[in-house]
Amino acid sequence: MADLYLKNLESERKSLWATCRLKGLAKDTPERQRILQIDAQIAEHKARKPG
Repeated sequence: MADLYLKNLESERKSLWATCRLKGLAKDTPERQRILQIDAQIAEHKARKPG
């Protein structure tokens, strides 16, 4: 079964990353900070997942 939470996080991350790349946003912008938060959530979710 698909892990919808993980797919949702990865989709949001890809969208934010594309926006940051297009606009050339600096590391201290809210969008880049959100990407770091999503990375942490993804890592935490994968660590919790059995198997």
